[in-house]
Amino acid sequence: MAVDWIGFIYAALVSAGGLIGYLKAGSVTSLAAGLLFGLLAAAGAYLASQNPRNVWLSAGTSGTLTVVMGLRFLNSGKFMPAGLMTVASGLMLLRLIFMLRRPHQS
Repeated sequence: MAVDWIGFIYAALVSAGGLIGYLKAGSVTSLAAGLLFGLLAAAGAYLASQNPRNVWLSAGTSGTLTVVMGLRFLNSGKFMPAGLMTVASGLMLLRLIFMLRRPHQS
């Protein structure tokens, strides 16, 4: 079993983004959302580490963040933080899709 390090790093990035949003702007919503989605991403990375084809929680989390943060980016036009999270979440989603398409190795 290989550990999904990329998934755990993504989870840390999401959590850190929520914490930074709270520290810089005092946004409790950013903190709560960052920690919730970071926890979901970490749980998804754990599940993918156990079974590389079990990416559904990770895909749902990164897909949701891609859409939500993408809309925020379009509305604000500012790359930080919404654009960065859109790109990171979109890349994570693409990675998960390719993981599913890869033939299963025993």
